[in-house]
Amino acid sequence: METYTFMRELADSWVLLAMFGFFLGAAAWAFLPSQKNAREDASLIPFRNENGPKANGADDLSADEKKSIQLKGLDNV
Repeated sequence: METYTFMRELADSWVLLAMFGFFLGAAAWAFLPSQKNAREDASLIPFRNENGPKANGADDLSADEKKSIQLKGLDNV
């Protein structure tokens, strides 16, 4: 039997079955009741930084800080 044919038959049967088994195991693990806290924590990730980064709050900067940013050429960053 050629190596290619053997590898192709192996991939089409046992490796495919192993990957499907891994998928089912990962899906079952993700929906276990013990993973409820992790799912809720992951669902709140977009709301963790509600204030936004400091670059968006340029109005909060003092005049010296604004001038410093303009001199450095960082005002459009």
